[in-house]
Order: sequence, then C-alpha cells, then structure tokens
Amino acid sequence: MTPSPSVFVMTCLALLGAAVCGRADGTSEISPIASKVSNRLSDVVQVSSPAAVHLGGWLGNRIAVSEKNRLLTIEIEPMLAGFREKPGNHPWIGEHVGKWIHASTLAWANTGDPSLRAKLDLVVKELIAAQEPDGYLGTYAPEQRFGLYPGADWDVWSHKYCLIGLLTYYQYTGYEPALAAARRAADLLLRTFPAKKSILAAGTHMGMAATSVLEPIVLLYRLTADERYLGFARYLVKAWDEPGGPGILHSLLAVGRVDQTANGKAYEMLSNLVGLCDLARVTGERSYIEASLKAWQDIVENRLYITGTSSEWEHFQDDHVLYNDEAADVGETCVTVTWIQFNMSLLQLTGEAKFGDEIERSYYNQLTAAQNPQGEDWCYFTPLEGRKRYDHGITCCHSSGPRALALAPEVAYLRGSEAGGDTVLVNTLEDSSVRLVLGAESVTIEQHGGFPRLGASTLTLKLEHPARFAVKVRIPLWALPATFDGREIRTAGWATAPARFWKDGDRIQLTFSLEARMVVGDHGNLGRAALAWGPFVLAYPGSDNPGSSAPQTVGLTDIQPAAVLKEGQALAFKALLIDPGSVPIPATLVTFADAGADGSVYRIWLRAPGVSVPPNDSVLLSGRESRSRGGNQQGFINDDDFDTIATTSDGKAASEDGPVLATATNRNREFNNEIIRR
Repeated sequence: MTPSPSVFVMTCLALLGAAVCGRADGTSEISPIASKVSNRLSDVVQVSSPAAVHLGGWLGNRIAVSEKNRLLTIEIEPMLAGFREKPGNHPWIGEHVGKWIHASTLAWANTGDPSLRAKLDLVVKELIAAQEPDGYLGTYAPEQRFGLYPGADWDVWSHKYCLIGLLTYYQYTGYEPALAAARRAADLLLRTFPAKKSILAAGTHMGMAATSVLEPIVLLYRLTADERYLGFARYLVKAWDEPGGPGILHSLLAVGRVDQTANGKAYEMLSNLVGLCDLARVTGERSYIEASLKAWQDIVENRLYITGTSSEWEHFQDDHVLYNDEAADVGETCVTVTWIQFNMSLLQLTGEAKFGDEIERSYYNQLTAAQNPQGEDWCYFTPLEGRKRYDHGITCCHSSGPRALALAPEVAYLRGSEAGGDTVLVNTLEDSSVRLVLGAESVTIEQHGGFPRLGASTLTLKLEHPARFAVKVRIPLWALPATFDGREIRTAGWATAPARFWKDGDRIQLTFSLEARMVVGDHGNLGRAALAWGPFVLAYPGSDNPGSSAPQTVGLTDIQPAAVLKEGQALAFKALLIDPGSVPIPATLVTFADAGADGSVYRIWLRAPGVSVPPNDSVLLSGRESRSRGGNQQGFINDDDFDTIATTSDGKAASEDGPVLATATNRNREFNNEIIRR
C-alpha cells in the first residue's frame, strides 16, 4: 500500500529495509516488503497488513492474551537448545522456534509492542548464529540428516518452519540476515533433493511432512524472484507422484476425497494444500486450485465438525465419521490452524464469502476452545464432550495455535477491485478499525457495535478528502435477516454499499439477527441437537449446573427462545432443558470456547426435543442428583465419569456450608419470568 500524503506525513525512512511511515498522530505503520514476482493468477481480494488493523471485542481479547501470556512469556531456550547442541531431544523440536517467530512477528506488527520486538530480535539472531556453514538449520546430527538414514523424518519439516519464521520476520523488519539465512537453508535443500535422494524419504506420512516445505519455498521465490526456487517448488509437486508418494494432486482431481488421498493425515495434507494454492498464484496453474477446492468441498460436506475443525486421531476419517469424545483425539489444534490458513488462501483467490464463514466458525469455536481463556495454555485435542486437557508444554499444537490468532487481523478487512473501483470487504463484526488506501486516499474505517451481545454495528469512515469506493460486509447465514446501508438483506454472502464518493464522518448502519438457534444433528449425532448464538456453538457445562442431571442425559425443548443471554461480562445463557424424566430444569449454557476452562465436563450435543434417553448399562444414568451440599468436586455421581465421582464429604462441618441452592421449582419460575419479560 502507498500511503496518501493527505494523511501521512511525508517522512518515510528505511528501518532495516521495511517501510515505516510516520502518521499525523505520531504513530507508525509498517507494511510488509512487497513481492518481486507478479501473480499469474491474481487474488480477487487482498488481506490487510496486521499493522493496519486493530481488533477489539471478544476475539480481540483472545488475540491480546495470546500475545501477553503466551508469546511474551514462553521460555525460548528449550526451543533453541536443539540447534545449539545437536541432536535435539525430540525429532521435530526444530519446528517450534520458527512457529514462534512467525506468530510473534505478526503480533508485533499488529501491536508494536517493544518488549516482543526485543525478544524477537534476540531469538532471530540466536537462530541465525546456530546455522551451519553449509546452510543447515536443523537439530539432527550430521550423519542423521534429511532422511538419509532411517527415522530422520522431520528434518525438512523443521526447516520449513524456520523458513516461515525467518521470511515473515524479514517481510516486516527488512532484516537482511534473516533473508540470507533462509536462502542458505533453502539452497542446501536444493543441493540435497533430488540429487542425493527423493524428498519423500525425508518426511513421514508418505513424504507429506517434507513436501509441505512448498509453502515457504514459494514465499522465498516471491521475495527474491530467484527461478531456482520456483523450479524446486515444481519438483515438490512432481514428487507426490513418485512410487510410494502421496499423489495429492492427482488423487484429489480424480477422487476428490481427502480421506482416500495419501494416508489421510490431516495436518500434513492441509499444509501441502496451503503451499499448492501459493504455487497456483505464481504459476497460473488452475488445476492446483481445482484440486484444492475439491478438498475443501469434501471436508465441509463430509468431515467438518460443527465447531470448525476436522480429524480424529490426527487423520481424516470416512464420510460423516465425527466422534465427539476425548478417546477419539478430536480436532488436533494444528489441523484447525491449517484449516484456517487454507480458507484464508481460498478466500483471497476467489473472494467468496463461504470461506470467510468457515474462518469465522473456526475462530469462534474450535481454535479458541483449544486456547485457555487466559491465553497461556493450549489443548492438543479438543473434544466436543468430556474435558479439555490444557497444559503449558511445547508441542506442535501449542506452537501452532498462537499463529492462527496472530493471523486474524489480516483477514478481518480485505481489499478488492471491481469495475466501479476499489472495494473494502468487512469480514468481522467485532469492534475494530482498519487503515486502507481506497480511491487513492487513505481511509480509516472504525466499527463499533454490540456484538456478540447485540446485533448491530456502525461503520464510521474517516478521510481527509472524499474518495470513491464500495463497501461490502459479509453476512453469514446465522445473521439473517439483516439490514445494511438502508437495505434489507435476506441472502447470505457479501452485502454491498455500491461505489460512491464518501466523505469524512459518513456512517453505514448494519443490523443482523443475533439469537439462540437450534442445530439438529445428523449421521453420528442423530437424535441430538445443539444450540448456537451467532457464530458461537454453545455447551452444557457440568460445573455451572450443580444439582442438575448429568450432561449426557439432558435434553433440549421446543420452548422459544431456546436460550436467553445472561447479564454480565461473560457470555452465558439461560436455557430451559429437560431431565431424563422429561422434567423441565433451568440450566446455564456457555460458549464452547469457554466451556471446561475449570477442568470440568461439558457437552455440545444434547438430546433433541422429544428424544428419550438411550438405554445404558448404568442404572444411575437416568436418575437425577439430589445433594444436601455441593460435594468434594465438580461433576455428577451418575455421569459414568470416574474422574468426577463426587461425594458430599468435603471436609467441612455442616455449619460451614454456604447458602442452600435454590430449589428446582424456584429456578424454573425465575427462568420463565425472564422468558415472559422478553
């Protein structure tokens, strides 16, 4: 983007090679270094620089705590140790530092936090210092590198993430040693494969781990225009068809099923598809996009959870096999992150709102459900029922999650061009702002509203001189009916305020439906239903419903509204459910993102209205608890969960008990009064 002199002070200087332009308010904005290669297949829309976007609201808070409590506080030494003293203590220990650099660079570009920048500078310099003279940037001993011996399956994979981290850092800082280090590492790959061995031998899962280096290789080509890197990228795609290879492109074009492509390993396959979309841009090869779209459609129709993730036991399964419980290792966080990246790429290539819908689904549900609300811990897997197993370790998923959150500002606002001129596409309902050049003028758009509590927001335009452009806002299906720019909207997709000359202070009003709705289950969830609020999937938390029935026995009713929002800062909802005996019970629901943060059990899919409790071996399951006191831990005595076998023996005398809980009758009356008032 070229800043307009009408808003930006004409004092641009080079800071480590990146453009830093002083603004009239005294702050600065950093734009990423531009590609040296023109696309042969142009993006329909372009993402924003994270430096140009501020995201507040619910999602903005999750992004902020990720930076403050994870990226800024994580110990770096364990991630660097394997580079300093080889071999590292884990086969893919080398991936973590690159992921951290990637996430932290984007987070710093967004916030300008000097503490994070100082930590970034130190880590990048330490990583570069550990690079060997031949360009090697991994954690394996010399005789054990690049799959040239049995078991060395993650060396190229780790180089991939080091390259992504270094190249992202270079894009936003202009630090030339980072680019030089990336080139040395890539050149070593070029000298090794296929001259010494097929790259398939250097990566597990039929070689997909190694060939996913495609993504940063294409980025390196963009930043250098060195044709050798483009040639290597083409080789990686050809390698898929070697004997024993994953055959990704041809399988998707011919069969169109991700579970029948390669070995169905979800994270590695999606990583390759992200790189394939990037390669399509620079080559113009449309079959790459065709294959990617077939993969996307197959996942959405057959393998996507209501919460915006895929995979069980880290693999794509057969059609509609979507287990909900912990035993199935549901929704690997790395898969969720790469699914978001895949949708981001397809959104840019096509401009179609459906990809924005899937990004939204993942951010407000599966991704943030895997993140502890305080931001410091993550889940490797995040089931739709059971418990979340947060921990503070360093795993692939703990390193991946913050990357997706750091990418969110880029896709909140997009820029496109149509026959009428420039277009800004609003892809968020959060309180937020963006700075873009539209109609040759620098424009600031601020969004303020009541989301996620109220279905209304106002876009306010700030610009020094009038400028002509169009404004689009994505209206998902759940938001209908809506109004935008004075017109009623009854079709999901991009709602448009046609191109016109806008002046400073102009406002555009948006209203949309925001209420609880029921989602009826199918296939493995027949006889079940779930509740949702806007983009949020809701869950029944055991800890917020003491004295009620066990989560797996609770049923939904046809009473409308299905749930009402509670007052207070936290997103919590009142609902009238039924117990196994069809007795109405008042209950509290929370978002899946917040459910189970205290370690307690929760459940998304409940019994659908009119469905009886299924037969169960437990004679207690259909019973309803009645306790004289809270008990020694959260949970239910009859929920078949041996982790929460509760008793009323909590070590306190009866005189020390707190107030007696309201009776079920009183709670019913309170809920019904709330329904009547609304």
